[in-house]
Amino acid sequence: MSGARCCYEPRVVPLRNVITRLRLGRLVDAAPFALPAAFLAWRTIRAVYTYLGHAGPTLDDAYIHYQYARAIAEGHPFRFHAGEAVSTGATSLLWPAVLAPFWALGFRDTAIVWPAWVLSFAALALLSREAMLLTRPLAGRSAAAGAAAMVFAFGGFTWCAGSGMEVVPFAWAIARTARVASAWAEGARDRASLVDLVATSAAAALLRPEGGLFALAAGVTVAAFPVERTLRDRARGLLPLIVLAATPLLLWLVSGRARTDTAAVKLLFGNPYYAGPALGAAIASNVHLFFGTLLQGEVWSAEFLPPHGAPIALLGLTSAVILGVRRGVAWRAGLVVLLALAMLAPCTYVTFLWNRLRYLWPFATGWIVGLACFARLAGDLLARVRGGFRAATPLVAGTFVGLFATRLDGVIDDVANSASGIDRQQTALGRWARENVPAGARVGVSDTGAIGYFGEHPTFDIVGLTTADEGRYWVAGAGSRLEHYERLRASAPSRLPDFFILYPEWCACDAVLGAPLHEATVTDSTILGGQTMRAYRADYARLGSGELPWSAPLPSPIVDALDVADLEDEAAHAYELLGARDGEQVARAGEDPSGRPVVDGGRTERTGERFVVRLHEGAAARGIVRLEAPLGSHVIVRASGRVVAETDVAATDWREIPFVLPPETTKASTLVEVDARPAIIAYHYWVTQ
Repeated sequence: MSGARCCYEPRVVPLRNVITRLRLGRLVDAAPFALPAAFLAWRTIRAVYTYLGHAGPTLDDAYIHYQYARAIAEGHPFRFHAGEAVSTGATSLLWPAVLAPFWALGFRDTAIVWPAWVLSFAALALLSREAMLLTRPLAGRSAAAGAAAMVFAFGGFTWCAGSGMEVVPFAWAIARTARVASAWAEGARDRASLVDLVATSAAAALLRPEGGLFALAAGVTVAAFPVERTLRDRARGLLPLIVLAATPLLLWLVSGRARTDTAAVKLLFGNPYYAGPALGAAIASNVHLFFGTLLQGEVWSAEFLPPHGAPIALLGLTSAVILGVRRGVAWRAGLVVLLALAMLAPCTYVTFLWNRLRYLWPFATGWIVGLACFARLAGDLLARVRGGFRAATPLVAGTFVGLFATRLDGVIDDVANSASGIDRQQTALGRWARENVPAGARVGVSDTGAIGYFGEHPTFDIVGLTTADEGRYWVAGAGSRLEHYERLRASAPSRLPDFFILYPEWCACDAVLGAPLHEATVTDSTILGGQTMRAYRADYARLGSGELPWSAPLPSPIVDALDVADLEDEAAHAYELLGARDGEQVARAGEDPSGRPVVDGGRTERTGERFVVRLHEGAAARGIVRLEAPLGSHVIVRASGRVVAETDVAATDWREIPFVLPPETTKASTLVEVDARPAIIAYHYWVTQ
C-alpha cells in the first residue's frame, strides 16, 4: 500500500509540549504542600498587618539575626556594629547569611521580615513533604498523608514561621537529613544522595548547633552502610563529620571561642552554679518538666498541644519502632526516634521556656511521624475488629490533625499580638534612640535586637549575646555585673554605655541607672521580658564607693582585700562558691553609718566562705568583713583553721565586723573561713598588718 503510513511509526511530540507537561506535573505534585503553606502564610501575615499595619516578627531575637545580616552585607560580619569587637550572638550562623543578600538588595527596616517570612513558610511546605516521605516506608500512604497534614495543623510551626527566625528552615533541614540518611541505609547510595546528605546536614549544623546531632547521624549512616564494604567507602562517612567539626572551627577562627556567645549564656555546661551534682539535677529537672508538663500540653505548651498527650506521643515513638522492625526499615525508625528525642537537647539550657518554646519545636516532626505510625497500628487493629474497615488509619490520623488544628486560630492571633508587643516596645524604643540619643553614644541594652537594629548606635549587651565577654558577668549575677562595671570604669571607660534602654529588673544594678528619659509600657503581650522598658542616662558616680571600709581609720595600710562577687578578685583569692546557686547575688546601693552613699556587690545565702589572703608570715594582722545578716546571726571567722573571731550580729542593716589574726595564723597564703547561721550576705573583706 504505497503512500500509507506504518501504524507503528512513533508520533513526534513538540518539545514545548513535553516541558509544559513536566511543569504541570510538578505543580500538581507541589500543590498539596504549597497551597496549605500559602494559606497559613496569608492568614498569619494578614493578622500581623491587622495589628501593626506593617511587617513585624514575633521575637526581638529576630532583629539580632537581621542586624548580623546587615553586618554581613556591609562587610563587617560577626560584628554587631561596625568597629565593635567580634561577637557571635545569633542563635544561627547560617540564617543571617541567608538574609544578608536581601538586606543588600534593599529590604531595610521592617521589610527584611518579608524574605524571612517567605523562606520560613516555603520551608514549612517542604517540611510537610519531608514528613510524608519519612513516614511512608514506615506506615504507608494514608499515615504519611496524615503526617504531612499534621505539620500544617501544628501551631508551633506556624508560630515559628511567623517569628522571622530560623526555626522552620532548621526543622526542614534536620527532617530531610533524617529522611535522606534513611533512604541511604535502605539502598539509595549514589553520589547525588551523598551530596544531598552532606549539604543538608551542613545546613542543619549551621542553622543551629543541635543540627550537629544529625551531621553525626548522617556520618554514622554512610559509614555503616557503604556502597562497597571497603575502608574507602566507609571513610565517606567522615564527610558529614567534617561538617560537624567545621562549625566550632569557624567560631574559633572568628572569635577565639569554639561556641557562640549565646551558648555561653544559655547552656548549663560551663555555668559556675551548675557544676557536679547540680548539673545533673538541673538537667533531670528540665527532663521532668518536659515529659511531665510540656509534652502533656500544660502551662507553657497549652497553646500548641492538646492536654494529656504525653502517653500517646510516647506510644507513637514505640509504634515507629514496631513498624520499622516489622517492615525492615529499622534504621529509619531509629532516626525518627532520634529526631523526636533530640527535643531533649534544650534540657541542657538553664531554661528552655523562652520564646514560646521555639527551641523545642524544630524536633516536633519526629513526634508527628510517631503519631502517624500510631495511627497506622491503631488503624490496623480497628480494621481487624471491624472486619476490613480500611478508613481507620486516615480516621485516627485525621483526629490528630483536628486536635492540632483547633489551636491554630489562637496561635495565629498570638503571632500578631506578639509582633505588636515587640513593635510597641523594643522597636519603638529603638526608633526613639535613633532620633534622641547623640550620634556615637553607646547604649546598654537587655534586649539587644530591635534597639540595635533600629537605633543604629553601638550597643553594650548586658546579657552578653552581642557584646563579647559580657556573658560571664550576666551568668554570675547582679553583684558581679556591678563589680565588673567598676573595673571597666577604671580601666576601659569607653566600653561602658552612655545610656541604658532595658528592663530595670533585668539589670538589677540601679546604681548605674541615672535619670529616666523615656519608656514604653505594654501590658497586653506576654512575649515581652517585662511590661515596662525604660531609657536612662548612665550614672557611674557611685561606682567605687564601696572599695574601702567605712570603719574607723585602720592602724596600717590595707595589704590585701577580697571584693566578693568581683569575678577577677575572687579568682585571685581562690574564693570558693561552696554550693552557691543561680540568683544568689545582689548589687547593694545604700549608705554607711554616716549617711555617705555606698554601693557594693555581694553574694547572698552564704553559710560558709573560704578564700586565701596574702600576708607577711608570722606578723599579726587585723581584718574587717562587710556583711548583712538577720538579727542574731552567729558568725565565726577562722584563719589557718583556728577561730579568730566569734560574734552575734546585733543589727539588721549591713555592717562591718573587725577581727584579729594572731601571728601564729598568718602565712604567705592564709586560708580564711567564715561560718554563719543563719545565712549572711557577704560583700567585702580587708586585711591590714
